[in-house]
Order: sequence, then C-alpha cells, then structure tokens
Amino acid sequence: MNAPDIAALVEHLGTAARAASRAMAAAPTAAKDDALRRLAASLRSEAAVLGEANERDLAAARQNGLEGPMLDRLKLTPKVIETVAEGCEQIAAMPDPVGEISDLKRRPSGIAVGRMRVPLGVFAMIYESRPNVTIEAASLAIKSGNAAILRGGSEAIHSNAALANLVRAALQAAGLPGDAVQLVPTTDRAAVGRLIAMPEHVDVIIPRGGKSLIERIAAEAKVPVIKHLDGNCHTYVDAEVDLELALRVTDNAKTQKYSPCNATESLLVHRDVAAAFLPRIGAVFAAKGVEMRCGPRAKAILSALPNAKLVDATEADWSAEYLAPIISIKLVDGLDDAIAHINRYGSRHTDAILTTNHARAMRFLREVDSASVMVNASTRFADGFEYGLGAEIGISTDKLHARGPVGLEGLTSLKWVVLGQGEVRA
Repeated sequence: MNAPDIAALVEHLGTAARAASRAMAAAPTAAKDDALRRLAASLRSEAAVLGEANERDLAAARQNGLEGPMLDRLKLTPKVIETVAEGCEQIAAMPDPVGEISDLKRRPSGIAVGRMRVPLGVFAMIYESRPNVTIEAASLAIKSGNAAILRGGSEAIHSNAALANLVRAALQAAGLPGDAVQLVPTTDRAAVGRLIAMPEHVDVIIPRGGKSLIERIAAEAKVPVIKHLDGNCHTYVDAEVDLELALRVTDNAKTQKYSPCNATESLLVHRDVAAAFLPRIGAVFAAKGVEMRCGPRAKAILSALPNAKLVDATEADWSAEYLAPIISIKLVDGLDDAIAHINRYGSRHTDAILTTNHARAMRFLREVDSASVMVNASTRFADGFEYGLGAEIGISTDKLHARGPVGLEGLTSLKWVVLGQGEVRA
C-alpha cells in the first residue's frame, strides 16, 4: 500500500475504535461475558477453518526458512485453540472491574470521595509470531471495556485474520460493536508507524515481541507505552537456605522452559553455601546441557564436574537475557552484594531469594527494584494466570501505570468520584 492509503486505513481504524470504546465502556457485564462465551464456542466449532488458515501461514513460514521454536510459535494446534477458548471462559467468569468504586470516605464537608475503575479507552497492541495472542488481547479488551487495535506479525496474517473474524462475530452477536476489536489488515510496517503516533485515537500502546520491536515502539510512540525490554531474572541462594528447596526451585526457574521472559538467567550464590550447593545444581545443569557462564570463584568450584559446559563470564553476561539453555553464575559475599548486583544488572522484571532467614527475605522484597520479587519460589511464576489475573496482555517493567503482569485491572485506570447531597463549599 502507498503512504496515503495506509494513512487513511489507520485513521479509519482509529476513528472506529474510539467510537467503539465509548460503547464498550458503557457495556453491561452480561453482554461482555456473553461475547466471551460465544467466542469460546466459535473457537471450538471453527477449529478446522482456523487450522486451514494457520496452515497457509506455516507453509509460507517454511518456504521462508523458518524452523524450530519460531515455527512452533506460529502453530494453532487443537491444544492451543482449546487453551485460548478456556481462557475466554475463565475471563468471563471473573469479576468485572469496570465501575467498581473503592476507598469511599466521608469528608468533614459532608461529601463522600472515592475512586472508580474505568477502561483506558483504546489500546493498540503490536505483537509477533503467536496467533493465540490475538484472542488473549481480544478477550481482555472485551472484559475490561476497552477497544483494541491489533497488529500481529506478517508471518501469522492468515491465522490472525481468521481469529479476528470470530471475535467480530461474537461481539456483534452479543449486541456489542464489532469494531471493539480490529485487526490491522496490512503487513506494511508503515502502518505501525502511523498507529503509534495517533494520540487522538489511541490511549496506550502495548508491544509484545523481540527487543528490537519494543525499542522501536518505545522510541517512536507519541502515546504512552506499556512494555518490558528484557527479562534478566535472578535467583539468589542465601547462606541460610534449605538446600533441597534451593535445588528444586533453581532447577525449575531455569530449565522448566528456556524461552519465557520469566526464566532465571542469572544465579547468585552466597559464598558460605557455594561449596554445598553449586556442585549439586551444576550437575543438574550439566545433565540438561545448560551452559554455565561463571565468575572465577564459581568456576573454581564447578570445574571438577564431568561433562559440564563451563565458560568464563564476561561483563555482558551479567545483564544478558539468554532465552536459551545458558545461565550466568556468580558468588556473592552477602545480601547487600546480591541486592546491589541485581539492581545494577537486572532488568526490573522478576527476582527471587531462596532463604530461611525472614529478615533477609523482607529486606530483599523491599530493596530489590523489580516488578515481581519472590521468596522461596521459582521466577517462572511471574505470569498473569499464575497471579490469578485470568490472563495477561503482557509484562510491564515500567513504574507507571502498570507494573508486572498486566491483566484486566492493568487495562483500567482510576478516576475520582464525589457523592454529595447538595453540599456547597464554604
């Protein structure tokens, strides 16, 4: 498409989304839940149609040389379809945050002052690869009373279009505006540039994908962005620790799945427990083919392990997000050292302490400057579903407006409301 056509297209999407957002903000909970349940039903009944659209994307991806994990992310298998259908039903069953009034307090003047939760309005989501994100974003938009403009990756255009058709049909069948969830129908990158520069139509941008995509959006957007760039998550093993717990949790945090942003990438171990802990966790990593990029003190302890992949850590390794069977390992001299390391090299995503010392655990929670901070738990729990949010639109490492997994509540904001009985200010 040429530039004028793209500008006109995106302007049309924005205008329609803004109009739909007003209707969605006023929509009754029953209508929103009806749309979500209809969407779940159609996902199941139209699985064959979705499979055909997805196969077109997969064939094109194979022709373009895509393989391995990148190809897997594109697949709309029956299991994936069932998972997103169940997600729609779960969100329908959750309480509606819109219109909730909290912290209502009577003032000396007689007025009552509180805060009401309201939708953000219109959010634009720009994402890559996984077509299931189309349904996750749509379902959260519907329940939170927002309108959404979705721009998926070019590699999933046919799958996303088929899914968006089901969303539109479900909305209309429930008496809601079909334009409440729209898919950008072009793969031209210029459309993204226009979309992120329309504050008159779009209230917030949510990028979900690789670092280069998110950096571009953050640099060029003229509206607020909810984002995270990296997931350099840490697990710190304290001197006072249950070793069996530490082995189990550290193993899970790193190896349960390598590609998510909440997998542990850096392991910090207190020097007093290193001789007892490192050889054991090192043997686990070695058996699973995990490469260990070590500081000198850690490498000295691990060097006796047979078949271990040991590499000298560089300065860059302390801040790296590997998304692969690689982990950096460093000995620290104490809690202060661990906190200082995390706050310097971490990405403000998720960090955990493994300890039996309550005072140290509380200090770690207070002083580590991350969106999620954990005690004696795997960093892999940093997830909207695991946090009871039903689903998540993404993870935010920003401090305003949302932080951590962003679910229904993160897609709303608060406004002040005042309830009176004729009071006037003296």
